[in-house]
Amino acid sequence: MSTPSSPAAPTVPPRFSVTQRRRAVLSSYLGSVIEFYDFMLYATAAAVVFNQVFFSDLDPVVGTVAAFGTLATGYLARPLGAVVFGHFGDRLGRRRMLVTSMVLMGVSSTLIGLLPTSEQVGSLAAVLLVTLRVLQGVAIGGEWGGAALMSAEHTATRRGLWASFTNAGAPTGVVLSTLVLGASATLVGEQAFVEWAWRIPFLLSIVLLALGLFVRLRVEETPVFTSADAAEPVAARRPPLVEVLRRHPRNLLLAVGIGFGSFVAQGTFTTFLVSYAVQAGFPRAVALNALTLSSVAAIGAIIGFSALSDRVGRRPVVLGGILATGAWCVAIFPLVDSGSTVALTTAVVVAHVLYAAWMGPSAALYPELFGTSSRYTGASLAYQLSGLGAGLAPVTFAALLATGAGTTAIVVTIVVVTLVSAASVLALRETARTGLAEPARPE
Repeated sequence: MSTPSSPAAPTVPPRFSVTQRRRAVLSSYLGSVIEFYDFMLYATAAAVVFNQVFFSDLDPVVGTVAAFGTLATGYLARPLGAVVFGHFGDRLGRRRMLVTSMVLMGVSSTLIGLLPTSEQVGSLAAVLLVTLRVLQGVAIGGEWGGAALMSAEHTATRRGLWASFTNAGAPTGVVLSTLVLGASATLVGEQAFVEWAWRIPFLLSIVLLALGLFVRLRVEETPVFTSADAAEPVAARRPPLVEVLRRHPRNLLLAVGIGFGSFVAQGTFTTFLVSYAVQAGFPRAVALNALTLSSVAAIGAIIGFSALSDRVGRRPVVLGGILATGAWCVAIFPLVDSGSTVALTTAVVVAHVLYAAWMGPSAALYPELFGTSSRYTGASLAYQLSGLGAGLAPVTFAALLATGAGTTAIVVTIVVVTLVSAASVLALRETARTGLAEPARPE
């Protein structure tokens, strides 16, 4: 004789704490700073150093392509990190996975600073470099989604503003990495920097890791996840990836469509353009200073545009950022080719400010597209699949230049992906007024 199944536990409304929200926002911001310091430190080093350190036996142009190729491997590993960390983050909680991702990134970056060069161990150096780069990619694949959820799920109002600090941590990490690299190069000179001083910024990752863990361990699990976990046992849920693919395939596809173009733009602005400017005759310090200034401007722009999206909606702000960025890309290379430091700086700063409207609100937008039981997986996977654009753009554009194609081909590529992103925004419903504790709206 069968027995009746136990009734589902009643849904308990989330209880939000101002103190925990502040800790969550600070934790997400610092975690993003640390993760992107490590990740973009590699990107910058790939643009200016790694072709000489790990690929010194290759032609300079080919060595640059190879260095950007190792950069791309990190982006290819990010979707794997999104699935793995997302699965356990949706099952066990956001907090545990965020601690794990931070440790993995910090340790991997520190080990990069200890790697032997190709002159010392030959091709083994490149193999070790790629391995650690893959681990970096897996770590950041789990970091962004968890950090965005940690802020978004700790607040009931002004979600765009509070979640935006996760994205604001990215340019902060870029600023920190370029400042440390620039200071290392300035203090010891060009030759010593290439020989050994480039390692210093990577070794400093262990200090940032200790700081980040101190803050992150003081944050409690999000009230939205705790409430959903009490209402539905883990054993009764579908695997998060299955849930995303069955219930939210359209949202996943549109989110990737929005983000891919933005990451192509990001990879162009933060990595490829530095290498292009150096090859065009600008001193390395000038190119890095322009990147630093533009990242500082992007921090405020991300927060400002995200706060605006709470008032007018995510779609108008993101669409405006897409169209403005695409239009500005047409002017970037002529400005750099002018040879003027002011023109170079203007090109990069304006590009980052416009880009901030495109991706700034995404820390709130992506979580709003998925239900609580699969939100970590859905938001992370959408963001990291989009992130392939940043990894593929520099190596693709460097290869185009190596084969004799001009910058017009690069601009056309950026404009095309921009139009795809704009179409994706127009096909997406507005999400700014959706409560994260509510059941996911059917597509």
